[in-house]
Amino acid sequence: MTSQNVVVLGTGAWGTTFSQVLADAGLSVTMWGRNQAVVEFINEGENPTYLPGIELSEQIRATTDIGEAMATDPVMVVVAVPSYAVAETVSQANLASIDAHIVSLVKGIDLETYHTMVHVIAESAGISEDRIAALSGPNLSREIAQRQPAAAAIASSSFDTAKKVAQLCHTHYFRCYVSTDVIGCEIAGVAKNVIAMAIGAAEGMGLGANTRATLISRGLAEITRLGIAMGAKPGTFSGLAGVGDLIATCSSKLSRNYSLGFHLGQGRTLKDSLSRLPGVAEGARSAKPILQLANSLDVDMPITRGVVAVLHEGATAEQMGEMLLSRPQKTDGWEIELLD
Repeated sequence: MTSQNVVVLGTGAWGTTFSQVLADAGLSVTMWGRNQAVVEFINEGENPTYLPGIELSEQIRATTDIGEAMATDPVMVVVAVPSYAVAETVSQANLASIDAHIVSLVKGIDLETYHTMVHVIAESAGISEDRIAALSGPNLSREIAQRQPAAAAIASSSFDTAKKVAQLCHTHYFRCYVSTDVIGCEIAGVAKNVIAMAIGAAEGMGLGANTRATLISRGLAEITRLGIAMGAKPGTFSGLAGVGDLIATCSSKLSRNYSLGFHLGQGRTLKDSLSRLPGVAEGARSAKPILQLANSLDVDMPITRGVVAVLHEGATAEQMGEMLLSRPQKTDGWEIELLD
């Protein structure tokens, strides 16, 4: 029986890892990327730029020709490029001309419109959002590439789309749960990167588990406030796309956003810190527009505000901590109630 074809747009760590998941699920995968050297390495069985030491499946091939990739008659197209490249990439892919499910692995936000990636993909490709699903969860790429057990949420406005995508990428080590709360899953995935930078900064300063747990729990509270203000379901934030993704991203040096914060917490400049990362830290791009979006909705996001101050206003990690600890006292939980 001939296996079904899938196209993965992007050859970074997560795109390569998810390609491995799809190959292990019995699909034939064609990856597309701009970097000729990376493409050649993938065709030789490894992506040493992003996943050194991981042997890739023989069912994965790569090309720099997006037309060649899309000509494989895919049942699914996975978007795994940085957020700033999504609109251009999906336009080039001409997704409206094929009958395939579209999956976004991108955890970013448009810097001008504040739209999340499912909306950006639909608008740029000229397709309906019910063809698109967003995947989010505790998915540190290297661990999954090593076939360590993990799970994710697949969210689409169409339950049938989410269910089909979940079936296509199911393996013995990777399990997907289905959701129709697209905005909740996407906002959780975008905003947790910013919280991860704050926690990385705290640990770069030498602070410990109590500080991390405080920032995770209060970070989840502000992410939940933003999501609910945008129409998300509260329960999403206690699931894989919410607290699950937040814990993983905020607790591992495999997270680029955590690592960026860690370098900043050690006193390095933003430019120096970014240069030490193996890929894009989406939180560095997303922090300011997330805060602007929150302000427009009258949503309080103090940790995000502190991260923006460090990234864009010259504040130090120590000053961010002082700002957070000096805030007025409130009741616990995601809702805000000031104490007298």
